[in-house]
Amino acid sequence: MEVQRSLEQEKTSGKDDVDVIRTGTVWTAVAHIISAVIGAGVLSLAWCMAQLGWIAGPIAMLCFAFVTFISSFLICDCYRSPDLITGTRNPSYIDAVRVNLGKKWTWVCGLLQYVSFCGTGIAYVITSATSMREIQISNCYHKGGEKAHCQTGMTIFMMIFGIVQIATSQIPDFHNMAWLSVVAALMSFCYATIGLGLGFSNVIENKSIKGSIVGIPTRSSAQKIWLVFQALGDIAFAYPYSIILLEIQDTLKSPPPENRTMKKASITAIVITTFFYLCCSCFGYAAFGNNTPGNLLTGFNEPFWLVDFANACIVLHLVGGYQVYSQPVFAFVEKWATQKYPENRFVNKFYATKLPVLPALQLNLFRLCFRTLYVISTTAIAMAFPYFNQVLGILGALNFWPLTIYFPVEMYIVQRQIGAWSRKWLLLKGFSMICLIVSLLGLIGSIEGIISAKLA
Repeated sequence: MEVQRSLEQEKTSGKDDVDVIRTGTVWTAVAHIISAVIGAGVLSLAWCMAQLGWIAGPIAMLCFAFVTFISSFLICDCYRSPDLITGTRNPSYIDAVRVNLGKKWTWVCGLLQYVSFCGTGIAYVITSATSMREIQISNCYHKGGEKAHCQTGMTIFMMIFGIVQIATSQIPDFHNMAWLSVVAALMSFCYATIGLGLGFSNVIENKSIKGSIVGIPTRSSAQKIWLVFQALGDIAFAYPYSIILLEIQDTLKSPPPENRTMKKASITAIVITTFFYLCCSCFGYAAFGNNTPGNLLTGFNEPFWLVDFANACIVLHLVGGYQVYSQPVFAFVEKWATQKYPENRFVNKFYATKLPVLPALQLNLFRLCFRTLYVISTTAIAMAFPYFNQVLGILGALNFWPLTIYFPVEMYIVQRQIGAWSRKWLLLKGFSMICLIVSLLGLIGSIEGIISAKLA
């Protein structure tokens, strides 16, 4: 999602379709996909591997890669309607849902998207606070030695992140935050690469590969099952990019047909991402074995400067990432309020404010109050449930089936006019049902994880 603004810039707002100049290629699409997919979720994959073990772990990741591959192919063909090559463009996911499935499902899709945006904001508060705490702990141990008392809570760091977001949330809209999205995308590559490198170096230093075929042992079979389910939810969070696929496809030049180019880009990007994910998860598990942390970077203390830099990259990434996920919510609520109360001064009046050094700022009281309350609410929920892996698992499970599987399958069936109970219809419905079961298992496991952690 960090590239959403850059994608929107490649479309000319307010012009007819014929006036839009699209110059995207296979490789620009690959870059967009990789930048969007590789994010905070990659940090939990070593923990997922530790729950699943050396056989089930890689198989699970390859299965999710395959599902993402199938889903992307289905969505690619929904870009134009009714004809795949010459039909009218659907430049966004929700546009495709509206054209193919109707208004009722558009509302359902929109609701799921906004719930996802809010949930991801909560996850980003937790992740950034964890990274800030790790910087503090790393420096403390470096100065005081292994016997130093360096443990501290995350509440203060969540409050710091929240204060920063209250300030950055006053950025009017996506048109004013391109620089923030670029920084966020670069940071995601930095910390993911550092995590991979540290895991690899630890394996070399240990001169052994830790871990087992069945993963981390637990006190009971039931506990093992819950952790496996939770791991599936975490992997589901790390992979799909269905929400932004059509936005990426809308940047591609034609000919050749956009769906053909996008399918090539999806194959390439999924292969690269899967290779990167497998390396991070396998080397992380091989380095730590049964002690694999929920967040890969929290397991390293040395070299402290590199660990600190990686965690700082995470924080910088999530400052921008939080805004990318929050700005659509802000835009939706503010547009609704403006249309509902067109004469209300509190909602519509802007006040010019000039601060030292900074450019003039157009201050709106409704925007200031709503965005501040929104940030406070996500920060408060994160404080109440500061559980990294469990929150990622819930988000992944909630989004995986409806947005990555159900809507693409149903749109494909409508567009291709596939008859009910035909062989192709049964295959697609079966595929959707299997993914629903996996999604429900991930959701149940993650909810159980939060309950257990809260009661512990």
